[in-house]
Amino acid sequence: MSQAASTASEASPSRFPLAVLLLGGAAIGGSPIFVRLSEVGPMATAFWRVALALIPIFIVSMLKKDAGPKPQSLSDYGLLILPGVMLSLDLAAWHLSITMTSVANATLLANLAPVFVTVIGFLFFKARISGVFMGGLALALAGVVILKGGPAALGNGDLHGDGLAMIAAFFYACYILALGSLRSRFDTMRIMLWSTASAAVCIFPVALLFEGHMLPLSVYGWSMVFGLAFISHAGGQVAITYALAYLPAAFSSLTLLLQPVVAAILAWALLGEAIGTMQALGGAVVLAGIMVARMSRASA
Repeated sequence: MSQAASTASEASPSRFPLAVLLLGGAAIGGSPIFVRLSEVGPMATAFWRVALALIPIFIVSMLKKDAGPKPQSLSDYGLLILPGVMLSLDLAAWHLSITMTSVANATLLANLAPVFVTVIGFLFFKARISGVFMGGLALALAGVVILKGGPAALGNGDLHGDGLAMIAAFFYACYILALGSLRSRFDTMRIMLWSTASAAVCIFPVALLFEGHMLPLSVYGWSMVFGLAFISHAGGQVAITYALAYLPAAFSSLTLLLQPVVAAILAWALLGEAIGTMQALGGAVVLAGIMVARMSRASA
């Protein structure tokens, strides 16, 4: 086999997971639109997001002939539940931060998750971090700042709400790292079934306490929460969980910075929100940062 053919065969296995990861990020990028159009509050919407997603996840899990290894101990079950607990804390902190600070601040600070993933991976998992990857991370984060209106957008928030948004970013980083560690042992659908169920159990009492009203009032309202559950969670999170078996958690979390770019495009297409020069430039910078980080993987 020639050297070029060998290189191509070695690179091809990572291309499909990367494509799946990008599709997952795009699917999750639509979640702010569903949340905004939902007839129930943000906490109740978060509950329906994970509760209804159990329907397709459970069906696919039952149809799979080879579901991989089963949990053997209480610690295994605890590890399968852990990502759902982290996700529920992320969603609770994120949705609460939106009510306390500016939307721009909440979005910008919640997108610090890749920073937390990189730092935690380096400190506790001895992950290798290249200078090229760090440059890509900085570039992508700068793109998110530009996309959301530049540094001036950070001046209109509330300190407590900003802190909650950063806490949400931390818990989302823990969610990604927990998923990544499980993928070396368990099948994608098994992980998603347990983590999604545990997230629903954790979010339900919080939603009931903070909002009370849980049920959408119309077919339109139900269509929004079903869309959020089936597309953003059952589609997006399953895709991300699959890709984490093949791609490093730090790179995967960086690629998810596509979410605000997709959200801006969907807001333009579905809600008539204009995309100005700053938004277009920010989206381009985010994509450039991801490409630079991808170069660090190719050269590894």
